[in-house]
Amino acid sequence: MMMTKDQKEKSAQPVEGRRSFLKKLWIGLGIVALAEMLGVIAAYLWPKKQKADAETPGKIITAGAAEKFEKDSVTAFRRGQFYLICLDDGGFMALSRKCTHLGCTVPWVASEKKFICPCHSSVFDISGAVVKSPAPRPLDMFAVMIENGIVKVDTGKKTKRSGFDPSQVVYL
Repeated sequence: MMMTKDQKEKSAQPVEGRRSFLKKLWIGLGIVALAEMLGVIAAYLWPKKQKADAETPGKIITAGAAEKFEKDSVTAFRRGQFYLICLDDGGFMALSRKCTHLGCTVPWVASEKKFICPCHSSVFDISGAVVKSPAPRPLDMFAVMIENGIVKVDTGKKTKRSGFDPSQVVYL
């Protein structure tokens, strides 16, 4: 059985239509992939600036009345990412929660009265001084102010220190 010329043209049309459609589909997907890649590159080169608010570090945080803190205690403040330490002589210090080795969050282990880093086992005493390496220096500290019996911590600037100095402690 022989096909006429019209029948051949009709049977050939759908094949060209599919090829044309697939070609357009691949071009469209390529454009989408290119746009996505350009978006990722732009986001990397021009990151958004974070808005400063009361929940981010860089503010003065009111910790509370000085008499509410027991002597020789450590209180964690997640909002400011610091620990408020009330030493056994009644003095106050605010220490960063970040290990000075690689920046892991260092928890206070009350049973041992030490800060122990879960990442590489650096150990710090209650004043933030290094007891066991690999941490190269003591925990960073924040400025503490006591106004009218209220303890406040300025999380705007961390102070790097080389060791514990009694002048770092703030008294009522």
